[in-house]
Amino acid sequence: MPLPTEGNSLSAILIIIAMVLAGLSGVPELLLHKRHGAGQRGAALALGLAALCGGAGAIRLLVAGQTIIWQLNWTLPFGPAELRFDPLAALFLIPIFLIGGSGGAYAVDYWPAGRHRSSDLRLHLAYGILVAAMALVVLAGNSALLLLAWELMALAAFFAMTASDREPEVRQAGLTYLIAAHLGALMLFVSFALLATATGSWELPAAGSLPATTPLATAIFITGLIGFGAKAGLMPLHFWLPSAHANAPSHVSAIMSGVILKMGIYGIIRLLSFFQPPPLWWGLLVLTIGIISGVVGVMFALGQHDIKRLLAYHSIENIGIIAMGIGLSLVGRAIGSPPLQLLGLAGALLHVINHATFKPLLFFAAGAAIHETETRNIDRMGGLAKRLPWTSACFLVGAVAICGLPPLNGFISELFIYLGAFNGLIGISTWVAAIPALAAPALALIGTLAVACFVKVYGIAFLGHSREALDGDGHDVGWWMRAPMLLLAVVCAGIGLLPFTLVPMLERAAGAGDPTLHATQLQLGSLAPVYWVAIGNGILLCLVMVIGAVFMRRLKQLPTGTAPTWDCGYLAGTPRMQYTASSFAELLVKLNQLFLQPSWHLPQIKGIFPAASRFASHLPEVVLEFCYLPLLRRGQALVAPLRKLQGGQLHLYVLYLLITLIVLLVWSSQ
Repeated sequence: MPLPTEGNSLSAILIIIAMVLAGLSGVPELLLHKRHGAGQRGAALALGLAALCGGAGAIRLLVAGQTIIWQLNWTLPFGPAELRFDPLAALFLIPIFLIGGSGGAYAVDYWPAGRHRSSDLRLHLAYGILVAAMALVVLAGNSALLLLAWELMALAAFFAMTASDREPEVRQAGLTYLIAAHLGALMLFVSFALLATATGSWELPAAGSLPATTPLATAIFITGLIGFGAKAGLMPLHFWLPSAHANAPSHVSAIMSGVILKMGIYGIIRLLSFFQPPPLWWGLLVLTIGIISGVVGVMFALGQHDIKRLLAYHSIENIGIIAMGIGLSLVGRAIGSPPLQLLGLAGALLHVINHATFKPLLFFAAGAAIHETETRNIDRMGGLAKRLPWTSACFLVGAVAICGLPPLNGFISELFIYLGAFNGLIGISTWVAAIPALAAPALALIGTLAVACFVKVYGIAFLGHSREALDGDGHDVGWWMRAPMLLLAVVCAGIGLLPFTLVPMLERAAGAGDPTLHATQLQLGSLAPVYWVAIGNGILLCLVMVIGAVFMRRLKQLPTGTAPTWDCGYLAGTPRMQYTASSFAELLVKLNQLFLQPSWHLPQIKGIFPAASRFASHLPEVVLEFCYLPLLRRGQALVAPLRKLQGGQLHLYVLYLLITLIVLLVWSSQ
């Protein structure tokens, strides 16, 4: 197909160049493997160039607001391999290349080749292929090409996350991820096969071209929601996510949480775009799943001791917020409420971008803390703000952003979803108005619990005193790790202070995801006071900076005291007497123990002079340990007798094949 304009052609070419650079970024490490660090820096340079080219091409495409289609002939019997460059794909390409390039630079110091000779080559090859495969997923205009890219993405992520495969916990997490990935892919094969049946072609249909009220449409929606929802980490399909994110290298955790999960969100939005206005229950289902994922995800995060597992559960929470926005948009399409449609989908898309910035920022900062303390246990940290001031500041920026507080970017996207819920409540006079109204209190509860959780994390890990003696004088991370964190922190602040700059691009991306929005002629700027929000955020930031400067100045002028602080009469205080993560969150965990099912291992104190004892608490993965694993064990017991058929004798296997052929011949002759 000819390209519309030369400028748009340049956008597509830049994106293709970025994909090639990312996919081949592991080659320098392959060629220079014996030269410590040279190949790794070459890989980081290739990923950085890919980020620049891909980001520029995606932004150009979003600004132009047009669609480019390239058709490539291949020998597979699924029609032409079509690449579709449209605003929706462009919006998802931005975090793919941004986090891919940032993670490549971060890995130079975090995962130095000299200290990881057995895994650095595999990790860098898999990481670059992962970035290229995700870009191909969002560009694929053919179902077969999308599924091929999807499988390549899943395998590359598996090899990247299991870089430390000598550890049993890493191998177990990788196996769980691989099982979940292939079960989700199996549902996608069913969904796209049904879609091909409905359209008569493997090419993805045009937006709004399929009826949504047929049984076939329902089957496509349900199977697609399960397949894409498993990749996104929506509850109860999230069981692979906490262990995978906790045990992967931190820059791999960052791209898994910040970007790979969004491939599931992209798939859901793209799949829904094929249909005409859906029935109301579609929106209700997605909204309900989003509320459950958001609320329960942040509840599980509250009780975690592992800082990376805690961040993983917050990924489930934020994916739930995105799903809430999509659900509100679907409800708006079903009941004919354009403001609800636009605000819900725009809020979801903006939260895709926001979560792809502040969550990798948090994983990068957590990785720096782990790099310094050699532990992921929050209870063993403490006082890191004095040892890692840059890392501490970056983590604080990410924490404020993920809690949805002004003046950072998380506040803007959640504001859109709030406004969508209130618009639905005001503009609808029937009982249906109660549906979008459910999103507002759920979002408020999620935000409140998120604040409590990150007050716990920052207070325990970064403030106070070190709970354990650490080697050396303590120093912050180098610029290879620091620069990506600062870049993402600037992006978080920039979106929060200048949200109006993203409004036109969000409108174009939302129009590609929901074709009915074009006919409404609604503008996002007229529904959300983005300019007033920008002014308010700017004033708030200035006030915080002024108050902070005055406080620091007065603090330096105060005389230095020599007496200890009041210690309630106990003079032998130690850092171990500080609050721990368990004690800080104990009340909230007990209030939600119906969902969390916590277990406490209480100390046995006996006698007048009891021996040393310890207290421990554990929060199980309820869905995996209480639901899936018992079902798997029961299924394994049921099929155990069939193992006798696997006798290891070749003539028996030939007999099985013969019987199968006879049965098929008899079946086909009827």
